[in-house]
Amino acid sequence: MTATYYLRIALPTPLRRLFDYLPPENIDCNQLVPGVRVKVPFQSRHLVGILMDKVMETGVPYGKLKQADAILDTEPVLPDDIAKLCTWAADYYHYPLGEVFSSAMPTLLRKGNALPVLVSSVKSEKVTDAIPELNTMQQQAVVQITQALDSFRTFLLDGVTGSGKTEVYLQTIAANLANNKQVLILIPEISLTPQTIERFRARFAVEVFPLHSGLSERERLKTWALAARGVAKIVIGTRSAIFTPFANLGLIIVDEEHDTSFKQQDRFRYHARDLAVMRANILQIPIVLGSATPSLESLLNVKRGRYNYLNLPERAGGAALPKYELINLRESPAEEGLSTVLLEHIQQHLAQNNQVMLFLNRRGFAPVLYCTACQWIAGCRRCDTRLVYHHKPLRLQCHHCDLRATVPSHCEQCQQEGLQPIGLGTQRLEQVLMRHFPEIPLIRVDRDTTQRKEAMQQLLDKIKTEPKAILLGTQMLAKGHHFPNVTLVGVVDADNGLFSADYRAAEQMGQLLIQVAGRAGRENKAGSVVVQTHYPDHALLQTLIREGYQPFAQTLLAERETAVLPPFSYFAVFRAEAYTKENANLFLDTIKKMSLSLTDAVTILGPVPMLLAKRKGLHCQQLVIRSNRRSALQHFLKNLLQQIDKLPSKHPVKWILDVDPLEMV
Repeated sequence: MTATYYLRIALPTPLRRLFDYLPPENIDCNQLVPGVRVKVPFQSRHLVGILMDKVMETGVPYGKLKQADAILDTEPVLPDDIAKLCTWAADYYHYPLGEVFSSAMPTLLRKGNALPVLVSSVKSEKVTDAIPELNTMQQQAVVQITQALDSFRTFLLDGVTGSGKTEVYLQTIAANLANNKQVLILIPEISLTPQTIERFRARFAVEVFPLHSGLSERERLKTWALAARGVAKIVIGTRSAIFTPFANLGLIIVDEEHDTSFKQQDRFRYHARDLAVMRANILQIPIVLGSATPSLESLLNVKRGRYNYLNLPERAGGAALPKYELINLRESPAEEGLSTVLLEHIQQHLAQNNQVMLFLNRRGFAPVLYCTACQWIAGCRRCDTRLVYHHKPLRLQCHHCDLRATVPSHCEQCQQEGLQPIGLGTQRLEQVLMRHFPEIPLIRVDRDTTQRKEAMQQLLDKIKTEPKAILLGTQMLAKGHHFPNVTLVGVVDADNGLFSADYRAAEQMGQLLIQVAGRAGRENKAGSVVVQTHYPDHALLQTLIREGYQPFAQTLLAERETAVLPPFSYFAVFRAEAYTKENANLFLDTIKKMSLSLTDAVTILGPVPMLLAKRKGLHCQQLVIRSNRRSALQHFLKNLLQQIDKLPSKHPVKWILDVDPLEMV
């Protein structure tokens, strides 16, 4: 006996193939359509997969075929454009298709829950925000984007901080809504969601829906379903929102497109910005990539004619760009992180009833606990890194594996009592500032102060209500926030990205510095930026401060082209983790030997240790694959993975493949 049809299903497993099953009993296979969820037995578990096809023939012996448990849907849960996007992503990132489909769905759908039954009515909200008059460059940007609303075009909106990029988004969205189309806006961080939602809700008479990991699973599923049915007209979300289904999507906006948060750094390692461009192409709709500090990849795409360039060189409303001042820490040493010059600037701006923002991208009290007797340093037993000294609560903590330990009273090596916290973190700088400015409200924003739900919003609300205050924080405070009362930004340590082993560090340093500086003087008050550095004459820093981000980025592009580094070449990295270094190296050496017979169109480097050579108790090694042509790299990886899949499945190594990696150290 044979079945009329066999079901070919993509399952969330590490295996890069589809699986054939017998249909459930009493199911009319003629009514089945690809894209519905199917629950099936798999080994000792039951999994929820996506039906890809129903076929008349199978290569699996009939006696070994299992019967599917149930068909969970009558219609596809993933519309055609999402299915195409997932298929493309699985192919490009060489990740199992079933895992990609699973990543694209809300958790409750992955578990087999039904789509919620929703009332298709959303109350209109009162519009309270007046529409400001656009300047010439803003008007030109809106016109160009709205003229392309029914076609695929990629726009890079390059606007200095405070130039009114959001207003360009808003007026473009208004034109899109007038055509009864939906809009997806991607933002890099959850912390930006509240202010973005507030701004959009004040403008439009439709409900604006957030979509991010801070919501409950039922809230996320509800928004997902409302968008799929065309009810949610505007969805604002973080990177995973790129997989949200829409009934009639007409425009995609990626704000802060340069931000590394758009790259998923575990499991399915996709880049949401790149997927957004592909989705816009599939749907033949426009996409806007906005940033004050565009990525080098996007700038090169403009240069090559793939992206349309829109420039906003001036701040909106007549506000001036902030003025920079470099403080040479070799001539004006910083006592506990703050030079005399910076302290004087802080005092002056506070005396004028303004807010001051200080940026230090290092949380905790001090990065090192040091023995003055024998030079011992407290280290993490699971990672090749130092434990960070935290003051409140008092503990040592690893910022990589989250190991926590009590602060010892004696040195573990020499048993002496001369232990001292060395270096500067936000907790320590907070104490220093409280001593210098005891009467001034101090608001610290870092991961330690924003762990509780709603904590970030509470801190942002407090910033609004304190006309005179000191804001202290890490990059969480620097990204995209609008603080109209901030007139001084102090960068406590600007040197981290100048001498790094990572070739992307200088680009990221420049982007972060410009973004931080952009918080100053955003309205009718003049802004100043004071940068503390040991290397005030560094060529890149001078270019950034004196000429701006564009000349800085063009200098980096020229350097990358000379060195044949991305975006002028293409990388993939195999990373292996094992309890012994030998096992990790042996696995990568095996891959390297396989590679030698495949092609000469790639260069293979390694295996070499990662910069953090041990993490969470595992030794971390990497094998770097480089090619001058993307197609050659993709062809090579496809053939190599077919050979890797033939290796014994039980080996003492955990490994991943990262295509277009952001971390290369």
